[in-house]
Amino acid sequence: MIPNPHKLGVHKLLKHIPLNAIFDAPSKARLRKAVNIADLRLCAKQRAHKMVFDYLDAGADDEISLRRGKDAYSELEMHFHILSGLKPPLDLSTKIFGQDVKLPFFGCPTAGNRMFHWEGETAAARAAKHHGTLYGLSSLATTGITEIGKITDGPKVFQLYVWKDRELVKEVLARAKEGGFHAMALTVDFTWYGNRERDIRNDFSIPPKYSLNQIVEAIKKPAWTYDFLSHEPYTYACINKDVPADSLASFVNSQISPEFDWKDAEWLLGEWNMPSAVKGVCRPDDAIKAVQTGFTTMWVSNHGARQLETSPATIDVLPSIREAVGPNVEIILDGGVQRGTDICKALALGADAVGVGKPYLYGLAAGGTEGVIKAYDILKTELDRAMGLLGTGTVADLKKRGPGLIKRRHASARDYPDRYAYERGYGGGVI
Repeated sequence: MIPNPHKLGVHKLLKHIPLNAIFDAPSKARLRKAVNIADLRLCAKQRAHKMVFDYLDAGADDEISLRRGKDAYSELEMHFHILSGLKPPLDLSTKIFGQDVKLPFFGCPTAGNRMFHWEGETAAARAAKHHGTLYGLSSLATTGITEIGKITDGPKVFQLYVWKDRELVKEVLARAKEGGFHAMALTVDFTWYGNRERDIRNDFSIPPKYSLNQIVEAIKKPAWTYDFLSHEPYTYACINKDVPADSLASFVNSQISPEFDWKDAEWLLGEWNMPSAVKGVCRPDDAIKAVQTGFTTMWVSNHGARQLETSPATIDVLPSIREAVGPNVEIILDGGVQRGTDICKALALGADAVGVGKPYLYGLAAGGTEGVIKAYDILKTELDRAMGLLGTGTVADLKKRGPGLIKRRHASARDYPDRYAYERGYGGGVI
């Protein structure tokens, strides 16, 4: 096993040798050619270490829920109106957590962004500011609350796990308030760490273990590797900057509180006293209980299909949750979104806003800030086109008339877009 290069101070030497632009030139060329999120995924795969890409790309167990989450959108048809008198660009503005935003979608808070690209969470924050939308910061972020606040003064939501240490929770919430965060999202579907078998096969760890296999994979991806070796090591910056991010799974398992219940949630809301979401809702009865407990927003999510295998596609349960909580409770949905048409369908079926995870992380892994902005650009253009062709000129109009515009059809194997066919030698692809 090779010694940890950061402990040897290699990054302090390499940061004075600016070779990043040389190593990143092929990645930037690929990024410029990307036309959709599937292309960005390939860009990310070609730049990132295999261990890192698989961590981003994977789901739990056999990845059934991961596939179903994407395929569920293909079962929904868009029955469009004609001669609606609309012209581009449309007004995509709305409110999320009571804050004005220019887009009805945003990047979900996700852990450890610096493992994908040295810019990490700062890239996502810059992209959110660029597009005037919500920014979400994970409590397992590798960039601190204060640093994010310096980048964007726009609307922000801080994601929190169910930690055992209440003093830690209170300290983090206080810093989030001081840092200008407008809302808090409690993740409740992460009381156990999901069985992500790609990670096990890759011997995934943060930082890498520098085994022969990981070194070989690092040599194959020089842009990612030089980024990693020439920058400071990762830390969980929102919790304790002095604690290295040695292993995501072991850290979470030591800190997560599986016994966290509705009474604990009431305590947490009392500590926050601002707009709050419960993230991980997939049942109407739980949504009702969450509203009664005091949460202002229902966040329909199955954690990117990374936790409980065969959990339902979030778009499938969305209408029942909207019906359960009524028209006035805010609903955010994430899961399976790969296209602007997917966002359009979610808004039509009851969501007030849509979170995207993998799409913007593919952009981040492919090219930092430029890649995240491009991911948002792609989804924005696709959403604008979908709404225009559907005959809905605003987000409010889409939400009002949506249930009559989206209809479910009986599924056929021909319905599902095989987005990754060219990896197996079928179809074209510019990347």
